[in-house]
Amino acid sequence: MKISGFTFIRNGHMLGFPFEESIRSVLPLVDEFIVAMGASQDDTEERLRAIRDPKLRIIPTTWNERIRSDLGVKGFVYGQQKSIALFNCTGDWAFYLEGDELIHEDDIPKIRASMERNLDNPRVEALYFRYLHFYGNGQTLASSPAWYRREVRILRNTIPAWAPKGLFFITLTSPKGGRYPRAADSDGAIYHYGWVRSEQQMIEKFDQVGKFWPGQKPEIKLDEIDPQSLKPYTGTHPAAIRDWLPPATGLFQANPNHVLTRRERKNRWVARLERLTRADFSKRHFTFA
Repeated sequence: MKISGFTFIRNGHMLGFPFEESIRSVLPLVDEFIVAMGASQDDTEERLRAIRDPKLRIIPTTWNERIRSDLGVKGFVYGQQKSIALFNCTGDWAFYLEGDELIHEDDIPKIRASMERNLDNPRVEALYFRYLHFYGNGQTLASSPAWYRREVRILRNTIPAWAPKGLFFITLTSPKGGRYPRAADSDGAIYHYGWVRSEQQMIEKFDQVGKFWPGQKPEIKLDEIDPQSLKPYTGTHPAAIRDWLPPATGLFQANPNHVLTRRERKNRWVARLERLTRADFSKRHFTFA
């Protein structure tokens, strides 16, 4: 069994992505790791090459800055870049990590075992992970129906699939159509640190991605969040991220006078419904195999 890893990145250091840590977290699991590297205005390329691992393969790419945003198609360029990396994977499985996502070294044997167990089952097209979304610091999790709890990150590399936008994958069933992949449990977790960066880095990120994600330029104030959506995290972090995490003590403090948005009020209602029915109404981009 051969395992590929892949990602895409541009201006990763400038925007505060722990992309080096992300790659290092998965290198012990994969046989190769493909990076679609866009032309950057910072030292992202130098940092990638400094990893100096023979498994790492860097593919320089050009981002299409002229994609029209007025058509309402969000994240298409992200999907292009992600697919470039995917199409260069040569393994039986292709493991995607975004630049702010890591896996824990303790999960590696379980993830490998899941890939081996499902390798000869053609019904399983992908493997999904449960998500830990850190918010504000490394001791706080964002947990509500608004935050996706499970997502596909490993694809079988023998099926026709691509990424129509940044977040998810589609299994192609015809030249004109597709569906979400059928997925089994990876038995692992994705540690997501995208909301642990500084407010300034978050603002810079949304400024840069605005042309590719129409409408995705919110006002960033980390403490303006529903306090009920935050809960303490008492577990350990992947070894690769521990030096990157800023010092923190206790739960991140939301503004006690925060005025709930319409979406937050809806999410509180859905959370109550989940507790009553023991169902999960969060969004997922796969079906169960």
